[in-house]
Amino acid sequence: MVFTGYADDPIKNGLAESYAHPGGSTTGNVLNALGGDETLARKRLGLLKELVPELKRLGFISTRIGTLAARELNALRGVADEFGCETMHYPIDSIDDVESAVMSSDRDGVGALYISGGPLLFSNIARVVPIVLAAGKRTVGTYPERGRAGLPITYAIDLLDGYRGAGIYVAKIFGGEKPVDLPIEQVSKFTLVINAKTAKPLGIDVPMSLLAQADEVIE
Repeated sequence: MVFTGYADDPIKNGLAESYAHPGGSTTGNVLNALGGDETLARKRLGLLKELVPELKRLGFISTRIGTLAARELNALRGVADEFGCETMHYPIDSIDDVESAVMSSDRDGVGALYISGGPLLFSNIARVVPIVLAAGKRTVGTYPERGRAGLPITYAIDLLDGYRGAGIYVAKIFGGEKPVDLPIEQVSKFTLVINAKTAKPLGIDVPMSLLAQADEVIE
């Protein structure tokens, strides 16, 4: 079995013995970046603060349960003080709860939203984006696809890079190599997407310094 886009710890979850020597019939690549979740949370909050310098209260929307959501929330709370803001959690049970979560964030005076990278929100991003934009919410998210779908700013490892890496591993296994000899890799290509088209109606004037960092700008 070759996995890709894995956002948890394959060692802890029993898929392999170690990253360097998987030790069985399973290998692939993971999304957890060097430095862990706090590194990515710090980077995303830093980018968001460039768009919303006055940000004091950040709303985090995620599923109610799941190890990924818990890790993301802990990471955000761990770095929020560095940016002078607090994190408010708005857990959802289904995609139908997103609108009420956004409304709750309005009542709490949340200045921007952070959308979890969990599968429920990722696979339903076409429903999420219109809701947050209609509410006038400055929003940061994970994965380039979300920026292309309309979120003002996203920063994450590129999933397509992981898919290509998995394909290379499959070809090697078909060529006779054994999974036990193929170390688990970490996807290393990061992509910053800025959607200037949706940022403008939100009153966001994207600074040139941020545009210069972007791998992709959508006008």
